[in-house]
Order: sequence, then C-alpha cells, then structure tokens
Amino acid sequence: MTDSPSDPALRQLVIDWLDDNYHFGDAAEMIHDDEMSFLQNGVLDSLGFVQLLLFLEERLALQIDRSDLSPENFDGLGKIVDYLAGHPEYRGI
Repeated sequence: MTDSPSDPALRQLVIDWLDDNYHFGDAAEMIHDDEMSFLQNGVLDSLGFVQLLLFLEERLALQIDRSDLSPENFDGLGKIVDYLAGHPEYRGI
C-alpha cells in the first residue's frame, strides 16, 4: 500500500461510509492501495460518488466546488482525503 493520506481520521470516515453504505465491512480489504481507482475497481459507481460527496459536505460542513469534481481529486481514497484535508473550509472531524 502507498503512503497513507494526509488525514487518517478523514480516511477512516470515508472507509466507514463505504462500509455502511456499499461494502458492509469489506471496504478496507477492497482498497489495496489508497491511489487505486474507485471507478475502475468497482468500489463506487457514479451514483455512489454523488452520495459520498453529499455525505461529506453535510458531515464536514463544507461546500465542494463542482468544478473540482474530477478523477484527479476524487477517484481514489488518497485523492479524496487529500482534497478534503486541503479544502479551505475543512476544520477537522
């Protein structure tokens, strides 16, 4: 596995959401590498991404700029966590 993302609590929040909503406790085992593509590896589909983004905005009390929705920012656990950790409205978990 590659280096863990910049915020372990955010990483766990995403994994917990995946477990609760899609993978029922198997998300951590499915994600062999924090840089692996969620779309290409069946971790999430497009509807799942929308649900995850809405959850993150509500849970973290921040607004994700729709122009930032790209594979470079959101198609992988490390990318999601790094994007959120660097978001100007992020105040921690």
